[in-house]
Amino acid sequence: MDSLYIAIGLVGLLAGGELLVRGSVAMASRAGLSPFVIGLTLVGFGTSAPELAASLSAALRGAPDIALGNVVGSNIGNILLILGLSALIAPMMLPRGSMLRDGVTLALASLFCTALVLSGGVGRIAGVFCVAGLILYLILALRRGDDVQEEITPKSGALWTSLLGVLAGLVLIIGGAYALVIGATDLARAVGLSEAVIGLTIVAIGTSLPELATSLIAARKGQGDIALGNILGSGIFNILGILGITALVLPLEVPTQIAGFDIWVMLGATALLGLFALRGRLGRPAGAMFFALYVLYLVLLVV
Repeated sequence: MDSLYIAIGLVGLLAGGELLVRGSVAMASRAGLSPFVIGLTLVGFGTSAPELAASLSAALRGAPDIALGNVVGSNIGNILLILGLSALIAPMMLPRGSMLRDGVTLALASLFCTALVLSGGVGRIAGVFCVAGLILYLILALRRGDDVQEEITPKSGALWTSLLGVLAGLVLIIGGAYALVIGATDLARAVGLSEAVIGLTIVAIGTSLPELATSLIAARKGQGDIALGNILGSGIFNILGILGITALVLPLEVPTQIAGFDIWVMLGATALLGLFALRGRLGRPAGAMFFALYVLYLVLLVV
């Protein structure tokens, strides 16, 4: 039953995220919003909705290890697994502008997250700072987009169909997150794995499926900048948005496992990405190395 709950949860999160993003984009397009605004806000939040739902559900069910592990594990997987696979499919450039802007924001958010983890807990005050930082980032990003916005002709069609898609997506995401957390928590207890490990692996990878699909498709089409932007934006949303909102709802205690090992892996992965940003390119050998490091990380987790 645990495996069935996990499978149902993953399917619900993936399908719900897809419906939420498509419905939101359709509604925004009909309102005449630009692609930049849509991509930055609706798509960004939409692809991060599974992580948010899973972390909130885990925290409310008394499994803070899964909630925090989901955030840290998702960021590790985003860089080492998703970006590594994307680079294996097609080498990508790392634009200096994007890395100086969004890459530095991700690095600062990662350092702040590390400080919170080492303090032993993520309380509501920290949650306020995280959410405030996300709002500031969005405001600055939207201002940067003012110069590239174009005239948009609102799409025709029934608004209720898009709204129905958004509502269906939210229902699937909430239900899928609930099922995934129940299955993952019970599985961890049954096989003797810690809830932190389950959160760092099954839950983190499962909730990152929208980012995985988006980045791999973009890389296959030769749009490495989209894949990179997706990873950077998702990492920022994970720390400032998901961790912040979860802490506002319910303060989190930090498990020893994450404080002693996983947070440093996340910080190291972020630093590694910054190192390759100095070279301006992430080729197939680097992609293979990123992927190999992720496999090694998983092995070290379960050994």
